[in-house]
Amino acid sequence: MNKQARIFVAGHRGMVGSALVRRLNAEGYHNLVTRSRAELDLTDQAAVNGFFEREKIDVVLLAAARVGGILANASRPGEFIYDNLVIETNVIHAAYRAQVERLVFFGSSCIYPKQCPQPIREEYLLTSPLEPTNDAYAIAKIAGLKLCEAYNREYNTQYVSLMPTNLYGPNDNYDLNSSHVFPALLRKAHEAKVNGSATLTVWGSGTPRREFLHVDDLAAATLFVLEHNVTEGLFNVGVGEDLSIRELAECICKVAGFEGELVFDASKPDGTPRKLLDVSRLTKMGWHATIGLEEGIASTYREFVELHAGSTPAAAMQV
Repeated sequence: MNKQARIFVAGHRGMVGSALVRRLNAEGYHNLVTRSRAELDLTDQAAVNGFFEREKIDVVLLAAARVGGILANASRPGEFIYDNLVIETNVIHAAYRAQVERLVFFGSSCIYPKQCPQPIREEYLLTSPLEPTNDAYAIAKIAGLKLCEAYNREYNTQYVSLMPTNLYGPNDNYDLNSSHVFPALLRKAHEAKVNGSATLTVWGSGTPRREFLHVDDLAAATLFVLEHNVTEGLFNVGVGEDLSIRELAECICKVAGFEGELVFDASKPDGTPRKLLDVSRLTKMGWHATIGLEEGIASTYREFVELHAGSTPAAAMQV
């Protein structure tokens, strides 16, 4: 990919988008185009069309999305399906109309069926029902990747879809009402330590198994795909290993220094029993994740403390 390519990073302030900007800058790609939501509302079709007509974009990295954990997905399914569908259709269609050379669409491993054979291969998509707690978000993401596939077939576009496993790392969302399991546990562990709590409550039974990928590894995988001229297809992005939520909580508590008891609230939903991606399609091309989980937890916790937690229990709540 040309170092002078004009690259639009949609969602550059989010965890994925900011990681993409860091990686691109580090690798010498400095002709980046970014817009905040105030500057460009991606749900506004006319505004999106006008943006693409003016900016002459070469590559789109579509990382903008409404995201959240089980609670957010279950309580606001209308917002999740509508906002994501509108963002995807507006950006992908405007990119096609403006003859954008390449586009990378970012989905999620939640697109796969709830009772899926493990590890999950890309061809298992749409083979059985989805997990009900986040099916609205999953359906929107499936629609996005299918839109990319359809445009590739009909219009000869070069749109690739990446489906990362559970992400963590810098610039995550630590709001307990909308966060995913990793940042929620990290914040809870820190606050339990700072407040001297004897226990830490974790949603669910602790038995579901999940795979976790540092967001900087996803950014590296994205650049790998672009630089190796991958022009179509769906690719899982992960590490190829998983662990239980209990094991994750124990690892996070160890890093945070919380030595109390973990209490699992089985009245809360577990979600999908297991999600481990088969990443062989990408690894056979030569890409592998490089950031280990323990290393990633430690660096993420340091960032959380420096940017969010402060030095007192009161400050720790200001996330």
